[in-house]
Amino acid sequence: NSRQLAFELKIPLELPEYALHMALLAKETGLAGAVCSPQEVEQLRMSCGDDFLLVCPGVRPKWADGGDQKRSMTPKATLKAGADYLVIGRPITAASDPVAAFARICEELE
Repeated sequence: NSRQLAFELKIPLELPEYALHMALLAKETGLAGAVCSPQEVEQLRMSCGDDFLLVCPGVRPKWADGGDQKRSMTPKATLKAGADYLVIGRPITAASDPVAAFARICEELE
């Protein structure tokens, strides 16, 4: 859960609030975007606007093993929430057929 993870990382706020704080700080300082969990995309998109890039690692198709990702979402749900770029690593790179895994993800986005 996000409260426990925030505690373990010694973050003074719960993760959704901390992510928003950091994204707004990034925007104020002129950065073009931020890397965030798929769990925070919708809130950050509403708060930071459409011109602020959101890159989301930890995106996992339903059929892929979650691995060490605790706060992941599917590619389709992450894009629907407002992400600009998805980082989908191991579901593709660890697949027995990476090209087929990538094609399957693309089909799920249609």
